Amino acid sequence: MTEGSGKQKADRKVKKARYESPPKKDKSSKLKPVTPSGSKGKEKAKEVDGASSQSSQQSILPTSFKIVAGSYEKLLYGLEGTASSSESGYEFHLKPIFIFPAHVSHIKAVAASPGGKWLATGSADEIIKVWDLARRKEIGGLMHHEGSITYLEFPSRSHLLSASEDGTLSLFHARDWVVLRTFKGHKGRVNSVAVHPSGKIALSVGQDRTLRMWDLMRGKGSASIKLGKEGEIVRWSSGGAFFVVQYRSSLEIFSTDMVLRHTLSHASRIHSVRFCRWADSEAELMFVAAEDKKVSVYRFLEDPEKPPFIIAEMVGHSNRVKAVEMLEVAVPEPETKTKNARKSTTIVCTISSDGNIFVYDLAALHDDTTNPLQLRPVAEHDTKGTRLTCLTVSENRSKEETDDKDARIGKRKRVEDLEDSGEEVQGKGAEEDEEDEGE
Repeated sequence: MTEGSGKQKADRKVKKARYESPPKKDKSSKLKPVTPSGSKGKEKAKEVDGASSQSSQQSILPTSFKIVAGSYEKLLYGLEGTASSSESGYEFHLKPIFIFPAHVSHIKAVAASPGGKWLATGSADEIIKVWDLARRKEIGGLMHHEGSITYLEFPSRSHLLSASEDGTLSLFHARDWVVLRTFKGHKGRVNSVAVHPSGKIALSVGQDRTLRMWDLMRGKGSASIKLGKEGEIVRWSSGGAFFVVQYRSSLEIFSTDMVLRHTLSHASRIHSVRFCRWADSEAELMFVAAEDKKVSVYRFLEDPEKPPFIIAEMVGHSNRVKAVEMLEVAVPEPETKTKNARKSTTIVCTISSDGNIFVYDLAALHDDTTNPLQLRPVAEHDTKGTRLTCLTVSENRSKEETDDKDARIGKRKRVEDLEDSGEEVQGKGAEEDEEDEGE
């Protein structure tokens, strides 16, 4: 992406991302590329509606799921996961549904929206590509950042948050892909971002050795602290009661008032951290993927003063585990009817530099404080040595299901917006944007 210096300066003054639609394959194609609206990005990001939309999405669990993994070889892998009845209960299956080169450089980040409609991929080529995952179509490319894309997340169905080596975070509105906010404050690369479950604030860590908090509703930084070392990953717990910052092989656990509660030393270099609520006991679990070829499962106690401890290890990989993600899914009834048959479970997906994609079932987990359980994969796919780099897992909704869900949620949001005191907030947001442009 080499352009003249004069044009680069002009591009920096524009708040809206440059949008490039994919090349047309043939005239018979029904795909109509989305073009940006005339908005200059002055829309108010009133609330990244995580809490309300996520609760409705959890009411009906998906019966199948999609796994998407990016690679150093620029390839994007897509798998469809399903569960079928068996004599012992149920079993999982993985089926490849696509593989293709998605970028001109290695893929560094992938994210799927809640509900599984949108897929975003980020690369060292500085482009964020947007895909309709249900239709398996490329929508276009967002060329807003001036550095490699380091992080992508859909905090809700209607918003995409990105981070880059250019030191900025950007909040996009899905569908028209207008840039609602650009967050500036980091000096150097942004390594990781974590949006609070409420959808109102986000944390970020970067090369400048600072932890920054962002007000997503007002579009401004709200706090920052110096960490003294470069944070590589930041994550909120599933309930948002605390967060963790990772540095190489150590983890620091903070309360919401930025007080350090615990410091954990892991056995090897950490590559990924995720949280989920253990359905069988309502306990908070932390999954740590590392250089030691496994994922360690930490359990948190109700007493925040007591440190978490390892209750299980997910094994099977022959090289470093690069990423871990999870999703709650519905499972079929067993062939042999039982009284207390499980209706749902949480699957944990992992990728490794060995080229394998594994699926684990948390139903096998039990709370043993003395001997950590060794969990083995219940389904797997071999990419034949591809160096996998990033991972996302989403519901597998059909085109019709996705469109119907979008219509229902869109109607509900319009009603909520009418009930909300939007005029005052919108006006204040516009004034803030004018100040930003003046700077």
